[in-house]
Amino acid sequence: MDKINYLEITARYAETDMMGIIHHSVYPVWFEAARTELIKDTGISYSELEKSGIMLPLAHLECDYIMPVHYEDRVTVESFITKLTPARIVFGYRVMLDGKLCVKGSTTHGFVSSETFRPISLKKNDPGLYGKLESMMIKDIDP
Repeated sequence: MDKINYLEITARYAETDMMGIIHHSVYPVWFEAARTELIKDTGISYSELEKSGIMLPLAHLECDYIMPVHYEDRVTVESFITKLTPARIVFGYRVMLDGKLCVKGSTTHGFVSSETFRPISLKKNDPGLYGKLESMMIKDIDP
């Protein structure tokens, strides 16, 4: 299992603002796409995870805009796990263009029951998945 997932995206015209720059609201969507692919690296899809009774609602989002991305730029969105507890997980993201950092960010999610929406301990509910996520964690990385 790789600890970092690399998702390539070509910036679409509909994602730009009047200046031809990717609109700031697009990056969380790209983060979600990258996070979904990273979850697949554990051997379970997001939808399978939800069917198993576990959901990951968003609790916090950070996004730092460093350099603009333009229409038709081909970027790589890197996603990785920076923190994991039995109740929460933090994903980090970097949007790279030709080796240059354009955007960095993170999202924090809680583990909740899909039936009650109450917090759960993933370590208790699904120790196998918790172990896989734990093995993918990168502690000393700057998102």
